[in-house]
Amino acid sequence: MGKSSYKSLGILGGSFDPPHQGHLRLCEIALKKLKLSKIFWVVTKKNPFKRKVFFSLKKRLYESKKISKGNKKIKVIYLDKKIGSSRTINVVKYFRKINKTNKIYLLIGSDNLVSFHKWKDYEKIIDFCHIVVFSRKGYDKMARKSAIMKSLKNKKIKFIRNKKINISSTIIRKYYNNQ
Repeated sequence: MGKSSYKSLGILGGSFDPPHQGHLRLCEIALKKLKLSKIFWVVTKKNPFKRKVFFSLKKRLYESKKISKGNKKIKVIYLDKKIGSSRTINVVKYFRKINKTNKIYLLIGSDNLVSFHKWKDYEKIIDFCHIVVFSRKGYDKMARKSAIMKSLKNKKIKFIRNKKINISSTIIRKYYNNQ
């Protein structure tokens, strides 16, 4: 991926183990509410907070592209080898380098905001982009009272009100395990 100049872009990163319609729905909401030019699904080899992945990287990339193919504003990419890391801070730095926009939005679920202060260089992530938080069942209250919210006093963090999406990669993996 060479230089680009999107007015505003979103990053939805993760292992996508597996990807599902909830990821797509979240992005459709973000595109509409934030008026983003493009959203990148940055599929990582492995989540640093989890022990292992369920589906192969090849399968997760294939399924991510299949689910998102109807939306031209969503692009699925794998950057781990190119940037030498799967860490969010390195992904954000990469997009800042190739994209001269100052409007980069990191899309996360409220479950991730609860532990955001544990992410590598989380302070720099907040300096480099806007954090957009989507509702996840059972996490919204904790997210609003999280360590990160207390320290930032709502600066650069935007909560998107969305209908709860009752699907998750965890639920899908449990289904496969019970087959």
